[in-house]
Amino acid sequence: MRLADRLDHIEPFYVMECAKAADEISRGPLCDAARGGRRMIYLNIGEPDFSAPTLVQQAAQVCIESGRTQYTQATGLPTLRRKLSDWYGQRFGLAIAPERIVITAGASAALQLACLALFQRGDQVLMPDPSYPCNRHFVAAADAEAVLLQADAASRFQLTAAQVEQAWTERTRGIVLASPSNPTGTSIDPAEMRALVEAVRSRGGISIVDEIYLGLSYDPRYGQSALACGEDIVSVNSFSKYFGMTGWRLGWLVLPSELVAPVEKLAQNLFICASTVAQHAALACFESESIAEYERRRAAFKARRDLVVPLLNELDLKVPVEPDGAFYCWIDCSAHSPDSWDFAHRLMREAQVALTPGRDFGRADPERWLRLSFASSEADLREALARLKALLKS
Repeated sequence: MRLADRLDHIEPFYVMECAKAADEISRGPLCDAARGGRRMIYLNIGEPDFSAPTLVQQAAQVCIESGRTQYTQATGLPTLRRKLSDWYGQRFGLAIAPERIVITAGASAALQLACLALFQRGDQVLMPDPSYPCNRHFVAAADAEAVLLQADAASRFQLTAAQVEQAWTERTRGIVLASPSNPTGTSIDPAEMRALVEAVRSRGGISIVDEIYLGLSYDPRYGQSALACGEDIVSVNSFSKYFGMTGWRLGWLVLPSELVAPVEKLAQNLFICASTVAQHAALACFESESIAEYERRRAAFKARRDLVVPLLNELDLKVPVEPDGAFYCWIDCSAHSPDSWDFAHRLMREAQVALTPGRDFGRADPERWLRLSFASSEADLREALARLKALLKS
């Protein structure tokens, strides 16, 4: 069977390969309680342990029971777009017209739509190394080329305007950023974000910013939307992380006005619309009771970060930059192993703790890095770190 050439540029998703290895170990004698084994503690997947709040679940049930399950407009329910517009005003002090908001089938669909609308064969798109692998694969799926620029602790593992200016060529079409970032949990300083956007804008390019973790910011300095930099920004967002609706597959785009119609045309053909039930349920996300619950959860994630980072550093699993958002720690494991892939598998076998090696997230020294997700319960985090301490100090 002949396959499309673009598949040559799509790498395996190693996060899932490690998850399969962890699951296999969890079914074996090391995790068999009858033989004295311990359960696997999964700190490898970025999924909150909180589900959708009660009001959201109830709204979904009402939607189904009342038969409101027909297609919506490709751009989404007008009421949901208005709710998001209001949320931007209340949370970030931004006036975002509802007409600029397009509801999508998750952030993945949002990124796909943006990349297909903006990039084509021969284009190059600048991205930081490390970064979330699927973001560069969406660029490749549009037949463009993701160009990874190495970022380090000095720049909070984010691109700088100076890097963009130096790397820009006649083939460069724009940048794809994430703030806060997966895998590092770090955000771009607002002053640097403005400089980045201006460097791209002055060269006729486009700035796409993945802001799916923006609601989970722990420092007011960084918890600001890139949309403050102008109406030519494309912002990708999701109901999965802050709003706790991972499996509902619901996200949105904020677009420049002139990009709404082209994206709508693509959405009509590729997706028809996002889940109607999920959209009606998401309306309840903005009730005061739901927002209060989300803020309690954000405080819980911050407390988990404050628990985990010092303990990791004590174990020589250094976190060079404290995460200011999301629920990830980017860990330098070089004091214990020259290869994070082998080290991660050792931790699964000997401590029954699953972390994610750096192989997925870039090409700049990935053997040095591990990603830990502190989206799990505090009890699981304490137990996992106790196991790591016992193993690494032995």
